[in-house]
Amino acid sequence: MTISPGKPESTSSDQTGASADPAAPAGAESAGQTTNQVVNVTAATPEISITELDLALVKRYRAERLKQQQSQVDLLSTVPQPYVIGAGDVLQIVVWDHPEFAAAIGGAQSQASTRPGDPYAGFVVDQAGDLTFPYAGTLHVAGLRTEEVQRRLTSALTRYFIKPQVTVRMASYRAHEIYVDGELRNPGIVAVNDVPMSLYEAISRAGGFADTADQSHLVLVRGGQSHRLNLTQMVASGLSPARLYLKPGDMLRAVARDENDVYVMGEVNKPISAIPRRTGRITLADALAQAGSVNASTADAAQMFVIRGALDGKPEVFHLDGRSPVAMLVAKEFDLKPKDVVYVDGNGLVRFNRVLTLLLPAINAGMTAGMVAK
Repeated sequence: MTISPGKPESTSSDQTGASADPAAPAGAESAGQTTNQVVNVTAATPEISITELDLALVKRYRAERLKQQQSQVDLLSTVPQPYVIGAGDVLQIVVWDHPEFAAAIGGAQSQASTRPGDPYAGFVVDQAGDLTFPYAGTLHVAGLRTEEVQRRLTSALTRYFIKPQVTVRMASYRAHEIYVDGELRNPGIVAVNDVPMSLYEAISRAGGFADTADQSHLVLVRGGQSHRLNLTQMVASGLSPARLYLKPGDMLRAVARDENDVYVMGEVNKPISAIPRRTGRITLADALAQAGSVNASTADAAQMFVIRGALDGKPEVFHLDGRSPVAMLVAKEFDLKPKDVVYVDGNGLVRFNRVLTLLLPAINAGMTAGMVAK
């Protein structure tokens, strides 16, 4: 079935050509097929093809979602990288058998600092990525690992000491961070340390999901691009979220469930904005159940529609004939997307009654005017 925009009045020959063929069979349209039926609507309405919902379509959509999720995981999967030193990091440097170097740390810094922003005792890497150490001078250490800094310091101190034994460790990780936002119990900044941070670890450090979180809608912002992650689908399809390692500067956001609602309207007992479950999944049957099911007195079960799309894309319309028991199985398996519209049309008697209700005031007014004129 195709819906096309309304057209201006045409000539009699055009109208004759556009008229329906009376000899056409009444049951020409069947499940999974489309006809050339044309409905004239407003000129602003684009041509929209109506797709019949069946189990084959549900299976095809599910396979496409799984393939898309797999490609997204492959795109974001990275090999864990060792921690590299950056500006703000604090290093603990020990030159064995030379306790005089301990005085270079200074007594003003204390391990039990009263201010959270104060660095731990040690040597702080400045904003230029440089480290200043006695006798070694200024070394550029940003982007290096601790063992590389250790080798450079040993080489620099060899000019003044015989076979110096140097140990370099991280005292405080402050250079690299990941930002966690949205429906998590403790959103905020998560510091990156020498243990590679996976997607699960970042969520765990933020206290886990809140009750209002949609676990199927995580947004990962990396390198100026947003990537949607469906954690529920990944686990169900055997894809481990532990394969996804976050990078310094990444932002992870958990979207709220009420941002991904769907609208149920028409001949239902309770028109509603249906909310997905915690897993983020909501099917056509779920949405109808939240709306109190269809109205048995006014609904036409053969005319259930799902309208999908936005102004910046091509809209889609799906049709389901709910009179068959198999249709309920399709409704139970057909996943809705955020902001879908579920519409249940009224039966013929209801439409006639509404038209009659609109006409009655005009009829009554005409009859009253005629009686007054007499």
